[in-house]
Amino acid sequence: MNERIYLDNSATTQVDGRVLEAMLPCFREYYGNASSVHLFGQEARGRMEEARREVAALLGADTREVVFTSGGTESDNWALWGAWRAAGGRPGAHLVTTRIEHPAILATCKALEAAGAEVTYVPVDASGRVDPAAVQDALRDTTLLVSVMHANNETGVMQPVKEVAAIAHGRGVMAHTDAVQSVGKVPTRAAELGVDLLSLSGHKIHGPKGVGVLYIRKGVKIAPYMTGGSHERKRRAGTENVPAIVGLGAAARLAGEHLPEMAGRVSALRDRFEQGVLEKIPGAHVNGDRSRRLPNISNISFDRLEGEAAVIALDLEGVAASTGSACASGALDPSHVLTAMGLRAEVVQGSLRFSLSRLTTDAEIDRALEILETVVSRLRRLRNRR
Repeated sequence: MNERIYLDNSATTQVDGRVLEAMLPCFREYYGNASSVHLFGQEARGRMEEARREVAALLGADTREVVFTSGGTESDNWALWGAWRAAGGRPGAHLVTTRIEHPAILATCKALEAAGAEVTYVPVDASGRVDPAAVQDALRDTTLLVSVMHANNETGVMQPVKEVAAIAHGRGVMAHTDAVQSVGKVPTRAAELGVDLLSLSGHKIHGPKGVGVLYIRKGVKIAPYMTGGSHERKRRAGTENVPAIVGLGAAARLAGEHLPEMAGRVSALRDRFEQGVLEKIPGAHVNGDRSRRLPNISNISFDRLEGEAAVIALDLEGVAASTGSACASGALDPSHVLTAMGLRAEVVQGSLRFSLSRLTTDAEIDRALEILETVVSRLRRLRNRR
């Protein structure tokens, strides 16, 4: 296992050892219910509130704006359903999003449409960027919410969220961003972005799975998504997952400390990988905006290559990569993100996503390049024999 190379960090990340160490006492010593008034409960509550402070610091937020959830998918669902229900859940209420959002947003929009809402899906250009003017044109008097992701999970391309949020607020519309991929990779300060709602997930920043956050700006009213007890200031019912929350807090603190490394070493490593691919493998092309993107994601298309076959072949050689979103794994449909960018079907079919982390080493990148060159060459030869 030590010889395997993991380049699928946009799907999930390895839990940092320091995160695990922070979590362990919550299983063995501080195991009380954080809503209980006795000492066991208050000890757990204290550790949970410390984690809330750590997440708030990473987001540049007030602790009262940080609400813990089960992950990015719940946070995305809550943002959309909560805005719609807070407005009365009336038929004809309107939302605006983009064609390149994560399935957690797109599937929720489809469910909202089935419930009577109306949704406009704004296109992107060939670089994978949304035009804020297109968002402005999509707004109506009945628009409740605009949801534009901060960075795309397949290409890493950054979206003009700050501009979009300003446009939305100019019309009295709330703004949400899915920042699951950007948090911990680039500075992601909620107030600077100007959003009302922001989603993040623990397992994308070397924290545990099953925990996330919905940032809710002070003064914003959205309906609860989980009902029951009075947890999280009566906003999200359910006994708090204290070990995971503590892990998320530790991961958030470490993510903030490592932001300079992401912008420097990891970004340079990604660039070196791409340069090596383009020099050694004919017919390779980097997809998406090359400058306005995350430092750790590279989406590359290869002429005369079938992406799924390449993922399997790479795995057999010890390299983990993907064809795009992990949530679409096993799906036969082409990438909706690359398709929305206007790429030809054969280009979409031959595209792979390589995503690095601060744990990725120079030696791993060098070895992955060698393996990728061999795999692509072999698969192309096999294709020519058919």
